[in-house]
Amino acid sequence: MRHILLLCCLSFLPCIGLSITLDLQRNDFLVAEKLIAEGVDPASLTTLGALRDYPLYPYLQYQWLKNNLHRTDKILAFLSAYKETRYPGLLKSKWLGYLANNERWYDFIQNYEATENSALQCQFYWATYQTGNKQQALIDAKRLWVTDISQHKECDPLFSALIISTAFTPDLIWQRFELALRKDNLAVAETMQRLMNKTDQNFAGIWLQIHKNPALINKSGFLISDDSLTGRIFAHGIDRMARSDLESAIYLWDKSKQYFRIDNQTVQRLERRLALAMGFNKNKNAYNRLNQLATVDEEVREWKVRAALLEQNWQHVSDALSGLNLVEREEPRWQYWLARSLGETGNTLQAQTIYNKLAADRSFYGFLAADTVNKPYQLLTKPVILAKNDLDTLAGETDFKEAQEFKFWNREKEAQQQWWFAVKKLPKERLVIAAKLAQQWQWDQIAIITLVKADYWDDLALRFPVNYLSQIQTNAYRQNLDPAIVFGLIRQESMLDKNAQSPVGAKGLMQLMPQTGKQIARDLHEQWQSENSLFNPDINIRYGSYYYKQLLDRFDGHFALATAAYNAGPRRVINWLPIDRSVPADIWVETIPFKETRKYVTSVLSYAMIYQQRLQRNTLKIKNLMLDVLPG
Repeated sequence: MRHILLLCCLSFLPCIGLSITLDLQRNDFLVAEKLIAEGVDPASLTTLGALRDYPLYPYLQYQWLKNNLHRTDKILAFLSAYKETRYPGLLKSKWLGYLANNERWYDFIQNYEATENSALQCQFYWATYQTGNKQQALIDAKRLWVTDISQHKECDPLFSALIISTAFTPDLIWQRFELALRKDNLAVAETMQRLMNKTDQNFAGIWLQIHKNPALINKSGFLISDDSLTGRIFAHGIDRMARSDLESAIYLWDKSKQYFRIDNQTVQRLERRLALAMGFNKNKNAYNRLNQLATVDEEVREWKVRAALLEQNWQHVSDALSGLNLVEREEPRWQYWLARSLGETGNTLQAQTIYNKLAADRSFYGFLAADTVNKPYQLLTKPVILAKNDLDTLAGETDFKEAQEFKFWNREKEAQQQWWFAVKKLPKERLVIAAKLAQQWQWDQIAIITLVKADYWDDLALRFPVNYLSQIQTNAYRQNLDPAIVFGLIRQESMLDKNAQSPVGAKGLMQLMPQTGKQIARDLHEQWQSENSLFNPDINIRYGSYYYKQLLDRFDGHFALATAAYNAGPRRVINWLPIDRSVPADIWVETIPFKETRKYVTSVLSYAMIYQQRLQRNTLKIKNLMLDVLPG
């Protein structure tokens, strides 16, 4: 009876003429959505036609179809009618799963399209197998088999067929076993061991022991064979040992590698691994080791420069810089170090020329260069210029109207998914309009990312919004911090999205972990409310500013160290401090082992300089935040 009443309410609408407002459509949408969720076929909603021009009409159809995957005729009609929306992709993957589960193999093959989804790939190859092309299916199965992860359950039938076929070889098992151990995936490795014959199981057992306790490779007589498999086990043990005892791993590798049969690819991979690890660990011999590598890539070339900086051997720095390729050499980072090396080796005029040119760059290295030659920072902004109706035209397009409707209903996840689907279709010249539209919708984070996709960097007001100004100023002054520093942290941590949440659980504007929040609440004699309280900007900024000030005090007012500690943790930063002599801060930052933390520190400090300009202040200089790093 309730359904009949609701249907009657809907059927009344056409009788009142064509003046159906958006507000009425929204009301009808909620009624229709509720009925569809209860299983009512949209075809029985006679007035659903009144919603045909409502932005979320395709969404309603999708909601019903995903629960009625047996309706092939309606699904095919929907996929054809709404192929320009994001729903066919969502619906088709569910429908293909339904077809596979019901062994409708010919239908599956007919409707399958190439995808990166390995579950669907497995189902497609199994459909190929089931429809007679077994040989090709097994060839494709072998490609999916060699992986370091557990595959989807949808792959089980295909892999079962592969395992009992003549195409399955011991080498396939060993390949996956070794890949799994390289990624420390013991579950997959142990599963592979169970597929081996008795002799191979024994070898795999030795390998697993060494994986868990790599020091065993140093015990006389533990490895009793000199075949290539034993060589790979030895190399793996060295790789594992290098994680906890790098010096012993290098010593044992150099002393013993000649006694094992190890293929050249494995030798080169391990030599690269050890040389880079020496750089990460700030080993004084890292430059020489990196310099001896037979093959190099971008990471090796860059770490040769960093290893030379660790030595503070400016001739080595110059040599390493010359080893960069032409594109790399032009990056602001390496231009700065070229100027530094020239200045340190007496080529002052050449150094000044590079510094002066680099000072025009709005970046961490540009600001360092500007300080070196006493030039002002280049912080001119060029706002995006739009034609009169650009925003209205874009907002009026179907994809963006749909995103706005989800936003109206406070369905942020759906709204953002729809947004990224919509902007993916846009050329760069229209992406800047989309960025301004996101800004108008108060989606600061999405506006910033959209502008990056447009490759437009000069609208500083859009890229560096000054929201939460009063909270930031209040808490910055309370902690004796410059507000620009706090803004720099927030911009890097969350792009000013108060609802930001990281995969590991950090929350809010300043990305605080709940455990940290609890401790700060105790320190401030406040009652801890809940993890979700960190999404409150007032609480998050108060706690985040307090925490950063704690780190700053712990590292004697050194902003680069405190900033690194905010990202990587204070214990790691202590481990990265020099042992016997002070190090210039620019070298210390450049040689931070973690790429993420290096970028984090340079971004936060450079953003602080930009926010200083946005706040119309002029008290901070990069050089004043980059004092020499003293031994720990």
